Amino acid sequence: MRVITGIARGRRLTTREGLETRPTPERVKEAIFSIIQFRIEGRSVLDAFAGSGQLGIEALSRGAAHVDFLDSDRKSVEIIKKNLNTTGLAASASVYQADALLFLRGRTTPYDLCFLDPPYHTGLLQQALPLCTAVTKPSGMILCEHPVDEKMPEVCGDFVRCRAYHYGKVALTTYVHKDVEE
Repeated sequence: MRVITGIARGRRLTTREGLETRPTPERVKEAIFSIIQFRIEGRSVLDAFAGSGQLGIEALSRGAAHVDFLDSDRKSVEIIKKNLNTTGLAASASVYQADALLFLRGRTTPYDLCFLDPPYHTGLLQQALPLCTAVTKPSGMILCEHPVDEKMPEVCGDFVRCRAYHYGKVALTTYVHKDVEE
C-alpha cells in the first residue's frame, strides 16, 4: 500500500498483519480522493477508525492542513505513527488512541472533512455518523466506507446523503449539510 499522490507520493505504508484491520482497497482509495479532490487543501480532517492511517495520510499528502487520527487499538496507533514518520507528515497530525464514539462526544472544534470507516457490521457506523454530524462544519463533508449491503440513512442531523458509490462489495456514501448544494 502506497501514498497515491502529493508530497509523500509513492511512500510505502505499513499495515497490520492478520484480520484485525481491513485496509481500504487501492481502487476505492483512488475513488475517494477523486470524489473529494477539491475539499482537501488547507482543511481540517478526521480519520476515525484509522487502522493504518492511509486515508488521513493521503489527505495530508494532498495538502490537508491537519488530520486527527483515531483508533482504539494500540498496535494500530503505533502503525499510524510509524507511517506518519515514514512519510514526513507527523507535524501536521495528531494521533489518539481513543474510542471514536467517546472522542466525538467530547469534541468541540469542527472538521471540514470526516472519514468514517469502522469495522463492518458492528453498528459503529450508525453510532458514529450522528456524532460526526455534530462536529462537521456546515461547509464540510462526511465520507463513510461500508459494505454495500449496509443501508445508510437519507438524513442524519443537519446532513443529508449526497451520493452513494459502489466498488464491488465496498460502498462509499457522502453526506453534506442540508443547506449546501452539491
